[in-house]
Formats: sequence, C-alpha cells, structure tokens
Amino acid sequence: MTLEHVDVLVIGAGLSGIGAACQLRQKCPTKSVAILESRAAIGGTWDMFRYPGVRSDSDMFTLGYSFRPWQDPQAIADGKSIRDYVQQTAVEYGVDRLIRFHHQVRRADWSSSQARWAVEAHRSDTGETVRLTCDFLYACAGYYSYDQAYTPAIQGTDRFAGPIIHPLHWPAGLDYQGKRVAVIGSGATAVTLVPALAETAAQVIMVQRSPSYVLALPSRDRLADRLRRILPARVVYPFIRWKNVLLSTLLYQLSRQRPAQVRDFIRERTRRQLPSGYDVDTDFHPSYDPWDQRLCISPDGDLFRALRTGRASIITDGIDTFTETGLALVSGTKVRADVIIMATGLSLVAIGGIQLSVDGQPVALPGTVAYKGMMLSGVPNFALALGYTNASWTLKCDLVSNYVCRLINFLDARDYQYCTPVPPDGDQAGEPLLDLKSGYVLRGLAALPQQGRSAPWRLHQNYLRDRWALRRGSLEDRGIRFTRSFAGPGDH
Repeated sequence: MTLEHVDVLVIGAGLSGIGAACQLRQKCPTKSVAILESRAAIGGTWDMFRYPGVRSDSDMFTLGYSFRPWQDPQAIADGKSIRDYVQQTAVEYGVDRLIRFHHQVRRADWSSSQARWAVEAHRSDTGETVRLTCDFLYACAGYYSYDQAYTPAIQGTDRFAGPIIHPLHWPAGLDYQGKRVAVIGSGATAVTLVPALAETAAQVIMVQRSPSYVLALPSRDRLADRLRRILPARVVYPFIRWKNVLLSTLLYQLSRQRPAQVRDFIRERTRRQLPSGYDVDTDFHPSYDPWDQRLCISPDGDLFRALRTGRASIITDGIDTFTETGLALVSGTKVRADVIIMATGLSLVAIGGIQLSVDGQPVALPGTVAYKGMMLSGVPNFALALGYTNASWTLKCDLVSNYVCRLINFLDARDYQYCTPVPPDGDQAGEPLLDLKSGYVLRGLAALPQQGRSAPWRLHQNYLRDRWALRRGSLEDRGIRFTRSFAGPGDH
C-alpha cells in the first residue's frame, strides 16, 4: 500500500503550530507541509478555553509572532482576540489550507532504512485510522492535556447540590449571575476568573491553600500607544517587543539573584492595591521565591479592584470537605456557594501523548535527553516546540521553528537524509526538563524527557542567549549526528 507522503508534518494547529507552518512556508518553500489537528478549529489553547475572562498572562508584543505584528491596542489580550489573531495569521499565510482537523496522532514510527516517519492518526469525526509518512516530524502540541484536567481528591463532592466546574470544560450558558461562587485555586486561572465572575455574581470567594505572587500590570502599553501615533507599526512592534523582552529578562534575573528584594518589591506593589489594613502576608505572601512558579498577572489590577469593592474575597485555608451548601475548611470556616469552580490546574502530557518508536524500539520519553530544548536524544528528524516558562511561550517557539527550517535546509544542502541527537555522557544527564515548582510541573516531571547540565543539552530560559544560538549558531556540534541514509555505517 502506498501511503501519502509529506516532507514535514506538523502536529497541532495552535499558536505554535500555526507559527511553525508559516515559517516553513516562508523559509522552506519547496517542502510539502501538512498540519494534523485533533480538534475542529484553529487556535489550540485559545480556542479550547472559554471560561469568563480568559486572557494572556504575557504581553502580546512577545506572545505574538515575530513575523506578524500584533495590532490590537490591548497588550494583555482576551482569549477571543488571540484566537482571531492566530486564525487570521493562518489565512494570511495560506497555512489554513494545510490543516486536517479531527486528526488525533496516536503513534509515529521511524525507519532508518527508509529515512522517514510512519504516522498513524485517529479521525474523531469518522472513526477511521489515517496513515501517512513524512521526512521530518514537528510536534507543536504543547505539554498540557486537553482531555483531562487536574482535580485534587476532596471529600464530599457528591454532597454539593450545585454545579462543580473545571475551567477546562466550561459549559456554555453557565448561569452564575447573582449567585455565590467559590473558586478553588490560586494560580493564573483563578486570578483571571475571580474578577471576571465578580462583575455579575453576587459574591466570589477565592479559596486558596497557599498564595501566589500577583503583579498588577497595565492592559495597554502606554509607550506603544504613543509611538503608534507617530511611527509606522513595522517600527513600533520590534521596538516594544525588545523593550518587553529586556524588562521581563531583567525581572527574572533579579528574581534569581536577589529574591528577597523582588519579593519585597512585589509585596509593596500589592499592598498599595489592597484596601487599607488588608492582611497582605496571609493572602499574598507565598512561601517560595518569585519565579519558582510563574507570576500571576492582574491587568489594570482587576483582581485588586474586585477585592476593594467587596464583590470578591480571598480565604487562605485548606479544604476539609464539600458540603451540601459549599465548603468546610480545615479551620472550621464554612464557605457558602451556589457554584464551585475547580481552578486547580491541568495535567501534563508529553508531545500530545504520541507513542514514538525508532526502528521498532519504543521510545521511553523519560529516558531521553532534550537537545537544545527542542529535540530528543536517539530520535531522528524530530523536534518539539516548548515555550519559555519565564517569558512568553512564542518567543522560544519562534526560535525553534526558525532552527527547524535551518536544519531542514542544511540536510538538503549537504545531502543528508536525517539527523539524530546523541545522548550526553551519563554524568551530564538527569536534570528535570522544567525548572518550575508549580504543582502541575512537579506532578508531571516523571513523564517528561530530561535535560543535561551543559550545552547543548541544557534548556536555557534565556531568550537573548537562545536567539543567537538558535538563529546563528552552528548546526553541527557534539550533540548531533548527521546521516546519509543509504550509505555505509562510516558515512556520517
């Protein structure tokens, strides 16, 4: 049986997948490209999440694509605006025609003798199995599971009379107007939901086991607004993009080097946003240092405004059990609620849950080492898009896609069929791939690849360093082997 073949197969039509396809069309114009998307729409995360107030927690000058300037005046944008931006980019660059929806990739098998991948996908709309081959496989599926959210085990959920909702599965038309809503959680989703729900709910109570750092930032970039009045967008966009990159890099580096000072800085900014006499240290003083977990962003201080008006409140306490009318906390406090939102996080799943094998041998992801944070040791002609944990996701994905294009063109120019990252020496491996201490990261680390202790196996959370290495650095180093498929074993 002759299978359909494409040169490059992209998995995922979200923010990173559409960006990857656009760069492939621009920089590898002779290559055939297809995109397999498990859902029925473009947008990934930004199409999936439909809970009230859903928005970016990074500025759009850096979350947007480097090749297509973000034009909306909102720097911290709502989910619909981001979804529209991704969809419009796909149409503008013609990659919307490359997408095959309802295709859930289940496995991919590499053959060194044929120098290609055999990929198997399940079509959720027809139930059939689709098979095709490709020379290069590029996974842009992120690392969140869109099927299964994380919900901690809490007693008594069957006793509660009202709806219990996870933001991942937000039901259309959920009525919370004039009702009491309890939001369980303290991360970015909870910080987003609380002020949005407070606009129409009678009362919103955020119940958190422990606090997070929350930083109020303007939803619009005032400097960008001023510059747009006098300069063309092609000048303003890269300038503001670099300004925001440098500011976020500075904050992160200060957080690593002087955590106490950054902690005090955030605490003081928080105190000024809260009502006089508010117990800042109970509700906004985490036990960890800044950037051990991602900072939560409050656009224009919307969370603090909801607290000041009294439409929202925070309780820092453990949950003992659900009750018929709400929650019973460890301290004995009772929280009355008509609706309970479980903003308790997501589950990690590596490369979209795809089962990889190389020459008939299954690939155990925890046994691989990430090469430059984007390829896997022992896995030929394969890359994955992983964004930054300390900056905008797209900053890194843009660099990775550019690198993949360089790599594909290099293979052609040197008459190579494939390239394979080689694992580092044993004492160079074993570091966690992600360096955050967030619950969702700690729960999922065991299923992820590892990283090494030095380049090229070290995943640097540094855009300035990665920009040079991935855009200009040599493609040939000790961490990768290039092969002419049908040549002898010495022709590498």
